[in-house]
Amino acid sequence: MPSISKRGEQMPPSPIRKLVPFAESAKKNGTKVYHLNIGQPDIETPKPVLDAVRHSDFKILEYSHSAGNESYRRKLVTYYERFGIKLNHQQIIVTTGGSEAILFAFMACLDAGDEVLVPEPFYANYNGFAVEAGIAVRTITASIETGFALPAMEDFEKAITPRTKAIMICNPNNPTGYLYSREELEVLKQLCLRHNLYLFSDEAYREFCYTGEHFSAMNLDGLENNVILMDTISKRYSACGGRIGALVTKNQAVLDAVMKFAQARLSPPSFAQIAGEAAVDLPADYFDEIKAEYLERRDVLVSMLNDIPGVFCPNPGGAFYAIARLPIDDADKFCQWLLESFSYEQQTVMLAPATGFYATPGLGKNEVRLAYVLNKEDIRNAMICLSKALESYPGKTAILKEVASHIN
Repeated sequence: MPSISKRGEQMPPSPIRKLVPFAESAKKNGTKVYHLNIGQPDIETPKPVLDAVRHSDFKILEYSHSAGNESYRRKLVTYYERFGIKLNHQQIIVTTGGSEAILFAFMACLDAGDEVLVPEPFYANYNGFAVEAGIAVRTITASIETGFALPAMEDFEKAITPRTKAIMICNPNNPTGYLYSREELEVLKQLCLRHNLYLFSDEAYREFCYTGEHFSAMNLDGLENNVILMDTISKRYSACGGRIGALVTKNQAVLDAVMKFAQARLSPPSFAQIAGEAAVDLPADYFDEIKAEYLERRDVLVSMLNDIPGVFCPNPGGAFYAIARLPIDDADKFCQWLLESFSYEQQTVMLAPATGFYATPGLGKNEVRLAYVLNKEDIRNAMICLSKALESYPGKTAILKEVASHIN
């Protein structure tokens, strides 16, 4: 039988979705599963966005321009203006989800064997995109003790090699929820200028900031030719299945290269572009209620986590994720055990082991990521389940004084 490619062998499976069969089995056995493992919002997709698709009237579902419909790109110019980002529509290439924007950026800016530096823990699919592009992810570790703040400039300097071509951040961060400050981005700016690096900025959660204002990498003066912005409508408008995103940059050489990749895949999805264009026209206060809801969910989740003996969870500044440290021996085993062997009043909780968000072996072994995308009552019930599970888990560890000091 023919063998598969080395790329196929190296392509990592999703650490977020690998527990799905165990969750399905638990449900078949009558157990209610609270899904805190994946960033699928329960907020309804805005009706005007869906109506724009439902009421679209054309006789042929044609290819769009490879860069995306000009009408949509012009609408996106007005969207970015709200955040002080000055663009023209030719500096935006519409992509099939934010995923394609990331992959296009990797392929257009880095050669096979080049390296991108990413603070860990990081969005696990960056690993997959890197394998597809033939590049290497190198990490600088952020600490749960500091709430996953940007590591020191010295740590980046030590990690930079002749093969390093870019630094990548997600702001606000998935999986930690950390919101990078303007001062931290200025540090990255100095690094990029000194070493002639690209700065890739994944800003999928821009609207969801709770402890400060979002500052876009696109607004770093003097770094215009280094910044590549990746974006998506998925989380912003609860439209994950739309698969529409954007790559944004003022670097014309990068735009020209990305355009060739965009032409090779012909065009982004037409219906989703209609949805994205309608979303730009939502009322200015559209996010107020949604943001307030996520803030309340965050507060319930983090408060209840930190009330559980031996658990420590820093307060995330944005997005809708948190990473918690648990008194357990192995997060992968624990998350599977929750689905296979545990239930409390016929309920259990599905979490994402944090090991899948680290590249450094051994890190994240006692950490999990939680997505607060459920209503507050479900979050409360899920935290009660988690508390009961930790009481009975056979691989629980001693509660260290250091951990307890974070709770008291």
